[in-house]
Amino acid sequence: MNAALIDSIGWTLLHFVWQGALVGCATALTLTALRNAAPGQRYAVACTGLAACFLWPALELALRLRGDGAAAHIRFADSLVRQGDFAAGEGMPAWLQSHMMWIVAFWAVCAVVLALRMALGLLWIRRAALAPAASAQWQQRVERMGTQFGVTRKVVLRVVDDLSSPLTAGWWRPVILVPASLMSGMPADLLEALLAHEMAHVRRFDYLVNLGQNVIETLLFYHPAVWWISRRIRVEREQIADDLAAQHLGEPRRLARALSELERWQFSSHHLAMAANGGDLLSRVKRLVRPDREALNWKAALPVLGLALAGLSLYAHAATADAPPVDAKVEAQMEKQVIRTAAIADFRSCKKPLWPKSSLRAGHTGTVTLGFQIDETGSVVDSTLINSSGDPLLDEAARVGIEKCHFKPGTEDGKPVASWMRMQYVWLLK
Repeated sequence: MNAALIDSIGWTLLHFVWQGALVGCATALTLTALRNAAPGQRYAVACTGLAACFLWPALELALRLRGDGAAAHIRFADSLVRQGDFAAGEGMPAWLQSHMMWIVAFWAVCAVVLALRMALGLLWIRRAALAPAASAQWQQRVERMGTQFGVTRKVVLRVVDDLSSPLTAGWWRPVILVPASLMSGMPADLLEALLAHEMAHVRRFDYLVNLGQNVIETLLFYHPAVWWISRRIRVEREQIADDLAAQHLGEPRRLARALSELERWQFSSHHLAMAANGGDLLSRVKRLVRPDREALNWKAALPVLGLALAGLSLYAHAATADAPPVDAKVEAQMEKQVIRTAAIADFRSCKKPLWPKSSLRAGHTGTVTLGFQIDETGSVVDSTLINSSGDPLLDEAARVGIEKCHFKPGTEDGKPVASWMRMQYVWLLK
């Protein structure tokens, strides 16, 4: 990894600290306003927030790798912490820049560890999906239920010994995994209610969405907003599945009894799959039995609103501080658009510069770049060497020769003015 790539990744990760906070605040405020809306609406808002958490830094990283706006972002970071001069190696942004290698290395190590954890979970699910199939009677129930839910893919029911609660694995070839203890100990009508909940997840491809959540959590593990938004997605998703299952069963209380029975068994949730015990079981049971409007908790909303306003004001302050100062003269010129033309040489009046004899004998060649100040009459009043050809004699010969040319002066709004122009002369042996 070269320095430019490390800096691009590092500054992208650091900027996501405030970017994620803004996205989290916006998501929290929107979810608060939709607290009594359908869970599908809140689910869409939470998914949009998590997608923004991923796309914003992804877009910034792409721009940085292309070289667009990296300097502006560094100046913005410096404006967030007004301590010292970044160019002089002072202040918080300079300290972060000096430790960028360690910051990126720490993030990479943690992301790899979480990715390995995720891979192990997927391997466990794949192994569990090879467990013995359920009885033909229950498999027929599941297939009939899938038809009623409008699921065209074949859903296989498997019985697992070391499983704590029902869960759904896979999306192209979905499998519903059920603990053996539930198959033998729970009443058939309640078990069917839990299977209806799992079938709702299959219908909505929730396993695939949850897998994407785990990828984002792995890459942006260091930001609390990512974990909070992802948890809200899972909570709303379980409520959507509850509603679909209750609609299929025609009696929400049966699903509530099944969830209560599951709570009694005190099964833990599984993060890599869609389980029926995701979220708060007691609140889900209460919602199914006695749905009620949720009152606005201003004490919980005020900190989020305050953080959002603070983030917006900080962003506005930093953007203003990052803008270069404009004095009165420049501002006046900006208000008045001036049409300018550059000075040009009349090459018909120029004579070819004389090649120094010693340079010619030595075979010296090169390109010299010179700057000439042309006055209102088109005469050269000053000159400077910008880039040397490598031979001082060739540089001087080019300067003396070009100074003898006649120039058409530069203009402002059609009037001749003194200005500087640049010319190159190539010394080339044929």
